[in-house]
Amino acid sequence: MARARAPPAERVRERLRAVAGDALADAMPAGYQRLGRVLLVRLPPTLVPYGPQLGEAWREELGVETVLAHRGPIGGELRTPSLERLVGDGTETEVVEHGSRWRLDAARLMFAAGNRTERLRFAQAVRPSERVADLFAGIGYFTVPAARLALQATFVAVEKNPVAFRYLEANLRLNGVDDRVRALLGDNRELALEPRSFDRILLGYLPSSLPWLARAVGLLAPGGGTVHAHLVVDARDARRAGEAAVSAELDRCGASRTGPVRGREVKPYGPGRTHVVVDAPVRPPR
Repeated sequence: MARARAPPAERVRERLRAVAGDALADAMPAGYQRLGRVLLVRLPPTLVPYGPQLGEAWREELGVETVLAHRGPIGGELRTPSLERLVGDGTETEVVEHGSRWRLDAARLMFAAGNRTERLRFAQAVRPSERVADLFAGIGYFTVPAARLALQATFVAVEKNPVAFRYLEANLRLNGVDDRVRALLGDNRELALEPRSFDRILLGYLPSSLPWLARAVGLLAPGGGTVHAHLVVDARDARRAGEAAVSAELDRCGASRTGPVRGREVKPYGPGRTHVVVDAPVRPPR
């Protein structure tokens, strides 16, 4: 019987062991994120000197073109990744998920694979003929799959980062939904969005979209709608913590509940923290 081939990370680890020894090989993280032809990995400081060799090993084992290593936390309001190129030249790539396609520059923009289930859930929640506002559209992470499924709905997608906005426009065309999505470049707090006119609003900003809840409520139609607020909370009873935080902010901005406020865990977000999304059916104040 043929022996099963070891997983890619173990094959890379054995190649590292041959040049760096057991201790450093055992310290190599097994996790990685593949974004089409680009691979993202994490290297502890002790392995930084071996970056080029590891990059080449990953490239050969997985057949990618470029390998990038995380070098620091995501930075600034535009949430720019801090990455170093280990091997390869091109960082523009394409990701396919549930039939949707996104092009992006992996060295300059994020793509959270852990949001996969939530992207589909949001898309399936949009109803025909709804008017939807995505106030942190990025490259179309949530808007693209929602527009592909809700064929009669219309969307406004707002993005402040000009790099992400360029890909947003390209991805709308790539997926054939640009005729129903109005893409706007700018800060959603300053753009002249039509008040009291939307049925569903997405606030997909981390670590917390709470500061934008009042803005979202003011954009809802007079009869009300649903706000999807993303935030990071303590991992202990994360769902209830998210619900409580969003409910308190809704009270402060005078919104009336039209249904139960429900939270869902999306993914872990660092030690002891969890990314949650809270669905809030509300009516704006009169």
